[in-house]
Amino acid sequence: MSSKKTESAKPLIIVESPAKTKTLKNFLGDEYRVEASMGHVRDLPEKEFGVDLSNGFTPKYETLPERQDVLKKLAEAAAHAPEVYLASDPDREGEAIAWHLKEALRLQNARRIEFNEITRQAVQQALQQPRDIDMNRVNAQQARRILDRIVGYKLSPLLWKKANRNTLSAGRVQSVAVRLVVEREREIEAFVPEEYWTIIARLTPDTEENAFDATLRLRDGEKLELHNEQEASAVLQELEGAQYVVQKIKRTERKRNPSPPFITSTLQQEAARKLGFSAKRTMQIAQQLYEGVELGAQGSIGLITYMRTDSTRVAAEAQQQARDYIGREFGNRYVPEKPPQYRSRGGAQDAHEAIRPTSVARTPESVKSYLSKDHYELYRLIWQRFVASQMTPAVLDVVTVDIQAGRYIFRATGSSVKFDGFMRVYVEGKDNGELSDEERPPLPPMLEGQVLTLLALLPEQHFTEPPPRYTEATLVKALEEKGIGRPSTYATILSTIVERGYVELKDKRFHPTALGIAVTDYLVKHFPDVMDVQFTASVEQQLDEIEEGKQAWTEVLRAFYEPFAQRLAETEKNGEFVRIEAKETDYPCPTCGAKMLLREGRYGKFLGCSRYPECKTIVNVTRSGEPVPPDKPSDEVCEKCGSPMVIRWGRYGEYLACTNEQCKAHRPLEKSTGITCPACKQGQLVERRARKGKLRGKVFYGCNRYPECDFTLWEKPVGRTCPKCGSLLVEKRTGKRLTIACSNKECDYREEPSAEAQALAS
Repeated sequence: MSSKKTESAKPLIIVESPAKTKTLKNFLGDEYRVEASMGHVRDLPEKEFGVDLSNGFTPKYETLPERQDVLKKLAEAAAHAPEVYLASDPDREGEAIAWHLKEALRLQNARRIEFNEITRQAVQQALQQPRDIDMNRVNAQQARRILDRIVGYKLSPLLWKKANRNTLSAGRVQSVAVRLVVEREREIEAFVPEEYWTIIARLTPDTEENAFDATLRLRDGEKLELHNEQEASAVLQELEGAQYVVQKIKRTERKRNPSPPFITSTLQQEAARKLGFSAKRTMQIAQQLYEGVELGAQGSIGLITYMRTDSTRVAAEAQQQARDYIGREFGNRYVPEKPPQYRSRGGAQDAHEAIRPTSVARTPESVKSYLSKDHYELYRLIWQRFVASQMTPAVLDVVTVDIQAGRYIFRATGSSVKFDGFMRVYVEGKDNGELSDEERPPLPPMLEGQVLTLLALLPEQHFTEPPPRYTEATLVKALEEKGIGRPSTYATILSTIVERGYVELKDKRFHPTALGIAVTDYLVKHFPDVMDVQFTASVEQQLDEIEEGKQAWTEVLRAFYEPFAQRLAETEKNGEFVRIEAKETDYPCPTCGAKMLLREGRYGKFLGCSRYPECKTIVNVTRSGEPVPPDKPSDEVCEKCGSPMVIRWGRYGEYLACTNEQCKAHRPLEKSTGITCPACKQGQLVERRARKGKLRGKVFYGCNRYPECDFTLWEKPVGRTCPKCGSLLVEKRTGKRLTIACSNKECDYREEPSAEAQALAS
């Protein structure tokens, strides 16, 4: 038996993230060298188009500047390794990353391996079955990237020109998602509510404790609709003194089947419903659960399978493991005769698996002490959904009772659980609060012909309601149902359309902005194909066919580009501009008293007088659209002229401005945290706002000795150090949720904040 291999003589496995390297090393030991590429290493250039349209859509790839050192390290490792295995994620993007690594490192004999879960068995099986890089997959990903570059790079400058603002962007998929939100808003605006009335009879067979509600349904055997108060009052008059008799009792036994195990879209939907997570947050947490979490003496363990999937398929071994667990924990009645099979939607990649725990035996409670609250909640959701999906259906007794009152029939429905089946573990959430027949409480015992006691007749006025605005859950569901995007893109789509200012999230529902409406209308008029839902879905199907080897990727690009380029040229020539509607407000003009209008210009929102051009008064607004507050005095003096400085509100928040109109000096407002800088041990951390680039206006925390010390944090420090690694602890905020976490990305320490801090956060 030879001694341990030297580092240079070991086979090299290249994964995407440091977390994966940690998990793989945990069970591969010293037999392999495992390094991380840190994700993508090459891409199209940032500041130029990068696609040769006249030469078969040849892309010009460049090494990402931040990956230069990584590639150098990987090249040195690969030069001495007897074998190199490319182990990026098991999807198109992962295949493309593997290809880019092979090209950038000039690897001749590198082999591709993939695994759906980061476990000892899965990785060892993958190492025994290496393969060549699948160029059909790579080309499908290249086609997607180039399509998105064509639309983004060609349409965005047009929007800059036509809207007179250079902050706009268009996207092949994001623009269609915005269109869905805009069209839903117009449905709501155009909706005319219709009045209707219901009449509920509160009845009991004996005591008030057994009271139940029955809804008026029929008159003379015909369905009854009450349109106004007069019609309802007429019915109530007829019912005065009526006897309420049980006419018919119908008992049925209904089976309720479990939901399939999660795919990406359903995980995002359910995490939004039950946990209040955004799609982006869900995927970040799921990524960490997949790549590996430290479980004490066990080391780093991958807790779930790959989380970007549209397949509900489950490996036979995983199903058997679940069946064994279910039988042991709940009894054989809960184990179905055969393992259930769930149908994936059309176009799903069934080589993948559904999202499931890598080991059912690793219950949520058994790992809870090692996980943060967010990690625990999402893991429990995935574990429960998977286990429930492998259990027997629930059986419910549903009782429907028809009650006669003269010429009228009232109906009541109740249910009771005869056998809980999968419901013992998990029940899927809903997007609305309406109860199905199976979810109604049980009715008291009754007999046909029995006379009931009327406790009250309750008429109630209603109005039909417009379709609801999209939530994150329902928008993801709509994107999936319409074939827009793919599992790996949903979270990015939703975050992008908010960040670009095309939609806003208010009370967890998407509202289009005036900008979003204007840009959507313009693009729909001039680029109907790009904005067409069915066309966008057909492009996704063509990308699938490229992956399957049924279409050439360059032909798909050519078929898209030629009509698009022609329409682009025509639109550039016409003089039509993007018209952004102004919104009336209740704020009076400080000059003439007329109402101010909320407008959007090239530099963002502002209030302008409704009497423009007679009155040209404008007022800056905060991000929420309110007038900026007046200047506040400060203790600071101007470094240039010595005049007092005031705290003034600007586009990106508060800043210090000189009161001397001739000087006009200004500087960022720095709020001290009172925390010593951990890097230089001399300065203090102060709150600042980024002044350049895409993050302009974003709050960060840096040393007040800058530029001598350039230490920075994007999250607010809490003034304590991590008990695991000694780095600063910071606040991690997602919506109204607050957790305390280590600022060191390699450390997974988390803790719950105090009740007072959590209350302040919400």
